[in-house]
Amino acid sequence: MHPAPSSAPTPVPFREAFLFWLKLGFISFGGPAGQIAIMHAELVERRRWISENRFLHALNYCMLLPGPEAQQLATYIGWLMHRTWGGIVAGALFVLPSLFILIGLSWVYLRFGDVPVVAGIFYGIKPAVTALVLHAAHRIGTRALKNGWMWGIAAASFVAIFAFDTPFPAIVLAAGLIGYFGAQRWPAVFALGGGHANAHKGYGPALIDDHTPTPAHARFSRSHLVKVLAAGLALWLAAMGVLVATQGWQGTLTQMGWFFTKAALLTFGGAYAVLPYVYQGAVEHYQWLSGPQMIDGLALGETTPGPLIMVVAFVGFVGGWLQQVWGADALFAGAAAAATVVTFVTFLPSFIFILAGGPLVEATHGKLGFTAPLSAITAAVVGVILNLALFFAYHLLWPQGFGGRFDAVSAVIAAGALVALFRFKLGVMPLLGVCALAGLAVKLAVPYFT
Repeated sequence: MHPAPSSAPTPVPFREAFLFWLKLGFISFGGPAGQIAIMHAELVERRRWISENRFLHALNYCMLLPGPEAQQLATYIGWLMHRTWGGIVAGALFVLPSLFILIGLSWVYLRFGDVPVVAGIFYGIKPAVTALVLHAAHRIGTRALKNGWMWGIAAASFVAIFAFDTPFPAIVLAAGLIGYFGAQRWPAVFALGGGHANAHKGYGPALIDDHTPTPAHARFSRSHLVKVLAAGLALWLAAMGVLVATQGWQGTLTQMGWFFTKAALLTFGGAYAVLPYVYQGAVEHYQWLSGPQMIDGLALGETTPGPLIMVVAFVGFVGGWLQQVWGADALFAGAAAAATVVTFVTFLPSFIFILAGGPLVEATHGKLGFTAPLSAITAAVVGVILNLALFFAYHLLWPQGFGGRFDAVSAVIAAGALVALFRFKLGVMPLLGVCALAGLAVKLAVPYFT
């Protein structure tokens, strides 16, 4: 163990920060937990750009927001260090590498998905994705379902979406109202359990330390708040205006922009929580892609860096391709445009939340309240994710419907994946790799089973 440094690091030039955020965009595997761990190791422990407590304070705020908390955390720290452009660069570079990679992989998927090698890989990955969704429900459930009230909310949300096909926004709204009013009568029941309270100290002074004065640009002012909100609204209106002018309100790109704007405001509890809403809209209502294609998209999202919610770029690309949004002669260009539109409207709210709300957070260390609605929403999300897992399992095990054959090989791969996740704590990437190899072996060596 080396002794902790006694002096804070020198101020970080914007260029150095830019290169770090670019690197982070290419190595941010492992979902939000892995991405936050990478940022903690790099920014708190190794580089000491920000202290432990300031890092966790920012993280707690990001966890209260809809949207990908790891991307929002990068935006927050970039903003704190280098003003508005620092936040925009940090947040954008967290997403852009994943967007470009997913556009390329989505093209390969659509052009060569029927090639035996590619088909075999996806055949093995689909059971792994089903296991991952079940594991996510368990992971979130162990954190959120702390008492009978929370179990009841989770059960009610499952019944609502499974039996009555209740829209996801209605479930979120109902759960939030239960949390808000319930906390006034039983506050302890709806207390938000945080998993980031134990701060490890001993890394040495940080550039932005516990008692470092809030920089001038991070102090709250009403004029700044109004400017950020106005700029964000203007950007969204400009983008939607262009889509309406060129595509019409009923055009596929316009409808994607409107639908994923709503989805961006409902991503409480992470990407797995909003996937049922995306499925309801993209698969059932708009029919931009099929259920099995949605599973394939989630598999691609799990294997690329960046937030898992980037699966929406796959949805946009496939939908743009199949709907021929720019005509049959420009399939790739139209699909890439659709993926870009979807990504823009999905992440724009996150930038607004951070750039507008950051000064308020800096002024209220340790005083964030109103978490009871989030507790109830998180509990409801468990039931919604369980319904998503059942949907995936149905399409996986009975690919032709209940009247068709039972896919025993997929069942075996899924069971093995569940054992690997729950018993041996296998990571996402090794799990997907092993399952992909298993699927490839089955497709190439035992085509009889598939």
